[in-house]
Amino acid sequence: MRVVIAGAGSVGTFIAEDLAKAGHEVIIVEVDADRVAEAERRGEPAGVTWVAADACEVSEFARAGVDKADVVAAVTGDDEDNLVISLLAKQEFAVPRVVARVNNPKNEWMFTEMWGVDVSVSTPHLLTALVEEAVSVGSLVRLLSFEGGRARLSEATLTAESPSAGKDLAELGLPRDSTVVAIIRDNHVIVPRGDSVLRAGDEVLVLTTPDAEDDVVRTLLG
Repeated sequence: MRVVIAGAGSVGTFIAEDLAKAGHEVIIVEVDADRVAEAERRGEPAGVTWVAADACEVSEFARAGVDKADVVAAVTGDDEDNLVISLLAKQEFAVPRVVARVNNPKNEWMFTEMWGVDVSVSTPHLLTALVEEAVSVGSLVRLLSFEGGRARLSEATLTAESPSAGKDLAELGLPRDSTVVAIIRDNHVIVPRGDSVLRAGDEVLVLTTPDAEDDVVRTLLG
């Protein structure tokens, strides 16, 4: 997979290193030429190609071979830049998948397909969700949003009183626009099947649309 990462801060370089170790072709686009020269001199991260260019300018961004990219990740520290980069990646280079970092949670509403964003990641919102997930039992906690909020990955921890406890997935009658993607039990991940029986204490990961979310809550938690 060919991945172009715009932004060489700590987030961008960490992602690049991880993806390169996994065997992907990774290109980092960074506007600071001195930063690029230093990285190339040190050869870090290993296996990553660096391009000194302004990803907000079409002609410069093109030098990174964005038209051949499978994924573009806009992870600069500036939300406006990330939006512009996402829009260019989608509209000018027809990149199949664009992932964007949201720095200010108040700007998250803009990170939609209108700006070319397929998936947005808001670190503050994710941290909030993880804190809630750690302390919330018997409620649905949203972890991630996809496709501009049209799909959500949420987590529910079942209690002994939950109506779904003791039932298998096939008999639950979850809405058509939802699916259980994983069950975490005793620190082990269970790949769900129709005959998987839910238990009190299970952490159930559900992919759902906003319209189906209330029905999912009623079915799993009451």
